[in-house]
Amino acid sequence: MRRRDFVALASAAALSRPALAQAKTPVIGVLLVGNREPFDSEFRAGLHDAGYYEGNTIRLEYRSAAGKLAALPELAAELVRLDVDVLVASETPAVAAAKRATATIPIVMAPAGDPLGTGLVASLARPGGNVTGLSAATAELAGKSLELVRDVLPAVRVIAALADPSNPFSKSFLKEIHQTASGLGVNILVVNVKAAEEYENAFASMVRDGAAAVVVQPTLPRKPIIELALRHGLTSVSGNRAFAD
Repeated sequence: MRRRDFVALASAAALSRPALAQAKTPVIGVLLVGNREPFDSEFRAGLHDAGYYEGNTIRLEYRSAAGKLAALPELAAELVRLDVDVLVASETPAVAAAKRATATIPIVMAPAGDPLGTGLVASLARPGGNVTGLSAATAELAGKSLELVRDVLPAVRVIAALADPSNPFSKSFLKEIHQTASGLGVNILVVNVKAAEEYENAFASMVRDGAAAVVVQPTLPRKPIIELALRHGLTSVSGNRAFAD
């Protein structure tokens, strides 16, 4: 099943709860870390496949933090105040903010990285509480990314790991990298960034400290990071196909 269809069907299942026997049009609240596209197009397509159409059978309420994680709690609270029937949250920080905002409205992860390790669900088989949806295997892919760098650059000795410490996923991301690095005999240079204005200095420090490559936390904005990696001549890898595309 395609990701968009799973998210749409999980949302539809939440909309079918008994409380919605009333006549009002069900409302889906969508909470995003970054831009509305391409998520919106894919999500609408999945909803259409499941027979749901905005303005007819459902209404959508979008809120985006525009990359500013600190804005997520208030945006999540705003959607809860609107009394949406289901919350769809994309990426770990958005799901975490949604979970803190409500214990009763169903939340669909679309997706979240390492939801078990970050405490979003009790288990993958039985998530419990009001959270369900898709788990992205991006934490595990961090170690694989490191192995890929070593395959491409066998003589590499220092590899940077670009992470956002304000994102709870960074803990799992860095744990996987350090575990893999110990078996590869490479040194990891952890470089933390919280805002776009820090990216330039971050890449300058990687080059200064001898990093030959960088593994990028997949939740970070792709475009500015890719541009800087190309400009500084750093091999870059991330656990997200869109990064390579």
